Amino acid sequence: MKKYYWSILITYIAMQFSSILGIPIMLVFLSNTNIPAERIEVLAAGYWIVISFILASIITLVLLRYEKNNRSLGDQASVGASIGWAIGGVFLALFSQSIAGNIERIIGIPTGSENTQNILGLIEAVPLVMVVSSVLGPFLEEIVFRKIIFGTLHKRLNFFLSALISSLIFAVAHMEFVHILLYTAMGFTFAYLYVKTKRILVPIFAHITMNTLVVIVQSLYKDDILKNMEELNKVQSFIGGLL
Repeated sequence: MKKYYWSILITYIAMQFSSILGIPIMLVFLSNTNIPAERIEVLAAGYWIVISFILASIITLVLLRYEKNNRSLGDQASVGASIGWAIGGVFLALFSQSIAGNIERIIGIPTGSENTQNILGLIEAVPLVMVVSSVLGPFLEEIVFRKIIFGTLHKRLNFFLSALISSLIFAVAHMEFVHILLYTAMGFTFAYLYVKTKRILVPIFAHITMNTLVVIVQSLYKDDILKNMEELNKVQSFIGGLL
Protein backbone atom coordinates (compact mmCIF):
# COMPACT_ATOMS: atom_id res chain seq x y z
CA MET A 1 0.00 0.00 0.00
CA LYS A 2 1.22 3.49 -0.84
CA LYS A 3 2.63 5.56 2.01
CA TYR A 4 0.15 8.38 1.62
CA TYR A 5 -2.69 5.82 1.74
CA TRP A 6 -1.46 4.86 5.19
CA SER A 7 -1.45 8.55 6.13
CA ILE A 8 -5.07 8.87 5.00
CA LEU A 9 -6.08 5.78 6.97
CA ILE A 10 -4.36 7.10 10.09
CA THR A 11 -6.08 10.46 9.61
CA TYR A 12 -9.48 8.76 9.31
CA ILE A 13 -8.93 6.59 12.39
CA ALA A 14 -7.66 9.58 14.38
CA MET A 15 -10.76 11.53 13.37
CA GLN A 16 -13.03 8.70 14.54
CA PHE A 17 -11.42 8.64 17.98
CA SER A 18 -10.75 12.38 18.27
CA SER A 19 -14.02 12.95 20.12
CA ILE A 20 -12.41 11.40 23.21
CA LEU A 21 -10.40 14.61 23.57
CA GLY A 22 -12.32 16.95 21.29
CA ILE A 23 -15.71 16.87 22.99
CA PRO A 24 -14.30 17.58 26.48
CA ILE A 25 -12.40 20.53 25.00
CA MET A 26 -15.61 21.84 23.42
CA LEU A 27 -17.43 21.36 26.73
CA VAL A 28 -14.87 23.60 28.44
CA PHE A 29 -15.40 26.37 25.88
CA LEU A 30 -19.19 26.06 25.90
CA SER A 31 -19.40 25.97 29.70
CA ASN A 32 -18.30 29.61 29.72
CA THR A 33 -21.32 30.68 27.66
CA ASN A 34 -24.96 31.31 28.54
CA ILE A 35 -26.08 28.14 26.77
CA PRO A 36 -28.39 25.98 28.95
CA ALA A 37 -26.53 23.06 30.52
CA GLU A 38 -28.83 20.47 28.96
CA ARG A 39 -27.87 21.66 25.45
CA ILE A 40 -24.14 21.99 25.97
CA GLU A 41 -23.33 18.28 25.59
CA VAL A 42 -25.15 17.82 22.29
CA LEU A 43 -23.73 21.08 20.94
CA ALA A 44 -20.22 20.02 21.93
CA ALA A 45 -20.64 16.74 20.05
CA GLY A 46 -22.11 18.47 17.01
CA TYR A 47 -19.45 21.17 16.81
CA TRP A 48 -16.62 18.68 17.23
CA ILE A 49 -18.00 16.41 14.51
CA VAL A 50 -18.01 19.35 12.10
CA ILE A 51 -14.49 20.46 13.06
CA SER A 52 -12.95 16.97 12.96
CA PHE A 53 -14.52 16.02 9.63
CA ILE A 54 -13.48 19.29 8.00
CA LEU A 55 -9.89 18.86 9.19
CA ALA A 56 -9.79 15.21 8.08
CA SER A 57 -11.23 16.12 4.67
CA ILE A 58 -8.65 18.86 4.14
CA ILE A 59 -5.78 16.56 5.13
CA THR A 60 -7.13 13.81 2.86
CA LEU A 61 -7.42 16.17 -0.11
CA VAL A 62 -3.86 17.40 0.46
CA LEU A 63 -2.56 13.82 0.58
CA LEU A 64 -4.53 12.86 -2.53
CA ARG A 65 -2.54 15.35 -4.59
CA TYR A 66 -0.05 12.49 -5.01
CA GLU A 67 -2.81 10.52 -6.72
CA LYS A 68 -2.82 12.75 -9.79
CA ASN A 69 -3.06 10.75 -13.01
CA ASN A 70 -2.85 7.50 -11.03
CA ARG A 71 -5.27 4.95 -12.51
CA SER A 72 -4.82 2.01 -10.18
CA LEU A 73 -7.82 0.06 -11.50
CA GLY A 74 -7.06 0.56 -15.18
CA ASP A 75 -8.59 2.72 -17.91
CA GLN A 76 -11.37 4.96 -16.69
CA ALA A 77 -14.84 5.14 -18.18
CA SER A 78 -15.58 8.14 -20.37
CA VAL A 79 -16.95 11.28 -18.76
CA GLY A 80 -20.38 10.67 -20.28
CA ALA A 81 -20.52 7.06 -19.10
CA SER A 82 -19.29 8.07 -15.65
CA ILE A 83 -22.04 10.68 -15.34
CA GLY A 84 -24.58 8.06 -16.36
CA TRP A 85 -23.28 5.57 -13.79
CA ALA A 86 -23.13 8.28 -11.11
CA ILE A 87 -26.81 9.13 -11.61
CA GLY A 88 -27.85 5.51 -12.08
CA GLY A 89 -25.73 4.57 -9.09
CA VAL A 90 -27.97 6.62 -6.82
CA PHE A 91 -30.97 4.48 -7.77
CA LEU A 92 -28.87 1.31 -7.58
CA ALA A 93 -27.77 2.26 -4.07
CA LEU A 94 -31.33 3.03 -2.97
CA PHE A 95 -32.56 -0.24 -4.49
CA SER A 96 -29.81 -2.27 -2.81
CA GLN A 97 -30.47 -0.60 0.51
CA SER A 98 -34.19 -1.25 0.16
CA ILE A 99 -33.65 -4.96 -0.58
CA ALA A 100 -31.22 -5.38 2.33
CA GLY A 101 -33.51 -3.45 4.66
CA ASN A 102 -36.49 -5.62 3.78
CA ILE A 103 -34.47 -8.82 4.23
CA GLU A 104 -33.48 -7.59 7.69
CA ARG A 105 -37.12 -6.88 8.50
CA ILE A 106 -38.20 -10.34 7.31
CA ILE A 107 -35.65 -12.11 9.50
CA GLY A 108 -36.68 -10.06 12.51
CA ILE A 109 -34.04 -7.36 12.70
CA PRO A 110 -35.62 -4.09 13.97
CA THR A 111 -36.01 -1.53 11.19
CA GLY A 112 -34.41 1.84 11.73
CA SER A 113 -30.89 2.98 12.45
CA GLU A 114 -29.79 4.33 15.80
CA ASN A 115 -26.85 5.91 13.97
CA THR A 116 -29.25 7.77 11.66
CA GLN A 117 -31.45 9.00 14.51
CA ASN A 118 -28.43 10.22 16.49
CA ILE A 119 -27.16 12.15 13.47
CA LEU A 120 -30.58 13.68 12.82
CA GLY A 121 -30.66 14.80 16.45
CA LEU A 122 -27.27 16.45 16.05
CA ILE A 123 -28.41 18.13 12.82
CA GLU A 124 -31.33 19.65 14.70
CA ALA A 125 -28.94 21.09 17.29
CA VAL A 126 -26.10 21.98 14.90
CA PRO A 127 -27.36 22.31 11.28
CA LEU A 128 -23.78 22.21 9.93
CA VAL A 129 -23.71 18.51 10.85
CA MET A 130 -25.85 18.06 7.72
CA VAL A 131 -22.78 18.93 5.64
CA VAL A 132 -20.86 16.20 7.45
CA SER A 133 -23.50 13.49 7.08
CA SER A 134 -24.38 14.40 3.50
CA VAL A 135 -21.02 15.36 1.98
CA LEU A 136 -17.86 15.02 4.07
CA GLY A 137 -18.75 11.67 5.62
CA PRO A 138 -19.52 9.93 2.30
CA PHE A 139 -16.45 11.52 0.70
CA LEU A 140 -14.09 10.22 3.38
CA GLU A 141 -15.75 6.79 3.49
CA GLU A 142 -15.44 6.26 -0.25
CA ILE A 143 -11.79 7.30 -0.21
CA VAL A 144 -11.00 5.02 2.75
CA PHE A 145 -13.21 1.98 2.14
CA ARG A 146 -13.46 1.90 -1.65
CA LYS A 147 -10.40 3.63 -3.07
CA ILE A 148 -7.85 2.52 -0.49
CA ILE A 149 -9.07 -0.67 1.19
CA PHE A 150 -11.09 -2.19 -1.66
CA GLY A 151 -8.71 -0.89 -4.33
CA THR A 152 -5.69 -2.39 -2.57
CA LEU A 153 -7.41 -5.74 -1.98
CA HIS A 154 -8.66 -5.90 -5.57
CA LYS A 155 -5.08 -5.97 -6.84
CA ARG A 156 -4.63 -9.35 -5.13
CA LEU A 157 -8.14 -10.78 -4.81
CA ASN A 158 -11.21 -11.10 -7.02
CA PHE A 159 -14.07 -8.61 -6.86
CA PHE A 160 -16.28 -10.64 -4.52
CA LEU A 161 -13.66 -11.19 -1.82
CA SER A 162 -12.32 -7.64 -2.08
CA ALA A 163 -15.81 -6.15 -1.86
CA LEU A 164 -16.81 -8.51 0.95
CA ILE A 165 -13.81 -7.72 3.15
CA SER A 166 -13.95 -3.96 2.56
CA SER A 167 -17.74 -3.94 3.05
CA LEU A 168 -17.50 -5.83 6.34
CA ILE A 169 -14.89 -3.34 7.56
CA PHE A 170 -17.24 -0.57 6.37
CA ALA A 171 -20.05 -2.14 8.43
CA VAL A 172 -17.90 -2.60 11.53
CA ALA A 173 -16.75 1.04 11.33
CA HIS A 174 -20.36 2.17 11.76
CA MET A 175 -20.65 0.14 14.99
CA GLU A 176 -24.14 -1.12 14.10
CA PHE A 177 -23.53 -4.85 13.92
CA VAL A 178 -27.25 -5.61 13.82
CA HIS A 179 -27.39 -3.93 10.39
CA ILE A 180 -24.27 -5.58 9.00
CA LEU A 181 -26.26 -6.92 6.02
CA LEU A 182 -27.40 -3.42 5.10
CA TYR A 183 -23.92 -1.91 5.29
CA THR A 184 -22.41 -4.85 3.42
CA ALA A 185 -24.95 -4.49 0.61
CA MET A 186 -24.09 -0.82 0.24
CA GLY A 187 -20.38 -1.60 0.33
CA PHE A 188 -20.83 -4.01 -2.58
CA THR A 189 -22.86 -1.44 -4.51
CA PHE A 190 -20.30 1.33 -4.18
CA ALA A 191 -17.43 -1.07 -4.92
CA TYR A 192 -19.21 -2.15 -8.11
CA LEU A 193 -19.62 1.46 -9.22
CA TYR A 194 -15.92 2.06 -8.60
CA VAL A 195 -14.82 -1.00 -10.56
CA LYS A 196 -17.27 -0.34 -13.38
CA THR A 197 -16.06 3.20 -14.02
CA LYS A 198 -12.58 3.21 -12.42
CA ARG A 199 -13.52 6.66 -11.10
CA ILE A 200 -13.88 7.13 -7.33
CA LEU A 201 -16.00 10.24 -7.96
CA VAL A 202 -18.84 7.98 -9.16
CA PRO A 203 -19.46 6.13 -5.85
CA ILE A 204 -18.73 9.37 -3.99
CA PHE A 205 -21.55 11.08 -5.92
CA ALA A 206 -23.95 8.17 -5.37
CA HIS A 207 -23.14 8.01 -1.65
CA ILE A 208 -23.46 11.77 -1.15
CA THR A 209 -26.76 11.93 -3.03
CA MET A 210 -28.21 8.96 -1.13
CA ASN A 211 -27.28 10.37 2.27
CA THR A 212 -28.63 13.79 1.29
CA LEU A 213 -31.96 12.24 0.30
CA VAL A 214 -32.15 10.42 3.64
CA VAL A 215 -31.54 13.66 5.56
CA ILE A 216 -34.09 15.60 3.51
CA VAL A 217 -36.84 12.96 3.68
CA GLN A 218 -36.44 12.21 7.37
CA SER A 219 -36.17 15.91 8.24
CA LEU A 220 -39.26 16.88 6.23
CA TYR A 221 -41.38 14.04 7.59
CA LYS A 222 -39.98 14.11 11.11
CA ASP A 223 -43.25 15.13 12.80
CA ASP A 224 -45.29 12.52 10.94
CA ILE A 225 -42.66 9.89 11.68
CA LEU A 226 -42.69 10.64 15.38
CA LYS A 227 -46.49 10.33 15.44
CA ASN A 228 -46.42 6.97 13.75
CA MET A 229 -43.30 4.85 14.19
CA GLU A 230 -44.72 2.31 11.75
CA GLU A 231 -44.29 4.90 9.02
CA LEU A 232 -40.64 5.26 10.05
CA ASN A 233 -40.18 1.57 9.40
CA LYS A 234 -41.74 1.94 5.97
CA VAL A 235 -39.63 4.95 5.10
CA GLN A 236 -36.37 3.43 6.32
CA SER A 237 -37.09 0.09 4.65
CA PHE A 238 -37.13 2.07 1.41
CA ILE A 239 -34.46 4.74 1.86
CA GLY A 240 -32.53 3.15 4.72
CA GLY A 241 -30.28 5.20 6.95
CA LEU A 242 -27.19 7.32 6.78
CA LEU A 243 -24.16 5.31 5.75
